[in-house]
Amino acid sequence: MPEDTRRSRKKWLLPIIIVLVVLLIGGVLWFYFRSFDPTPYKVESSVATTSEPEPLPLNPIDFAALRAENPDVCGWITVPNTKVDYPILQSSKESDDFYLDHGIDGNYNINGSIYIQRLNNNQFLDRNTVIYGHNMLNGSMFRTLHQFRDPDFFAANEYFTIYIPHHILTYRIFSAYRYDDRHILNSFDFADTEVYREYLDYATNPTSMIRNVREGVTVTTDDRIVTLSTCTDNNAYRYLVQGVLIHDQITS
Repeated sequence: MPEDTRRSRKKWLLPIIIVLVVLLIGGVLWFYFRSFDPTPYKVESSVATTSEPEPLPLNPIDFAALRAENPDVCGWITVPNTKVDYPILQSSKESDDFYLDHGIDGNYNINGSIYIQRLNNNQFLDRNTVIYGHNMLNGSMFRTLHQFRDPDFFAANEYFTIYIPHHILTYRIFSAYRYDDRHILNSFDFADTEVYREYLDYATNPTSMIRNVREGVTVTTDDRIVTLSTCTDNNAYRYLVQGVLIHDQITS
């Protein structure tokens, strides 16, 4: 082939190669940037999707009105299928048992009131809170707690409720029995876990001939209980209905 022809081919072949290389590189870059996601790690914002918190349920007890009448009101107790549906008081007076014979209005009343002593926390935070009420012949106060002597009634009625400001406390009744007349809070140091354990061992399996115990209910030293205490026809004894806290619902 003549030398002039070779030189002529080199002149037009080189630009073609350069153009092809440029096109190849351009194609590769176009494909890359077309498939490239500039934000491959997207974080979903929880602000936009978070719903408004549900409002707290209303507490059915108007504690503001009750405390306007008497600031000693600290709660309300309801025991279904009995007449127990009363405010709970804790005396701020000199006598810890002021409400043994005084009504919510502060006046003398032989019926007294349902009350706790100052030995107990009025938020029901103690291991054992003892609530007192008379066994009135007219059926008021804690008289109808004696219905728990009936095994059928005991079996059919498992719960009672205590309302305090901003809380509804639900208790499951685990035992009801006749007990001696000792002062429970003065007789047992419930701050001592071993003492509390021994007390619960008895409370869940009392030796009294008058007793009902709910099978399958476990009460441990991590639990809080409430003891409802009332008189019997014999002043040497008390009748106790005891429940363990199973639910604490926060209210408005």
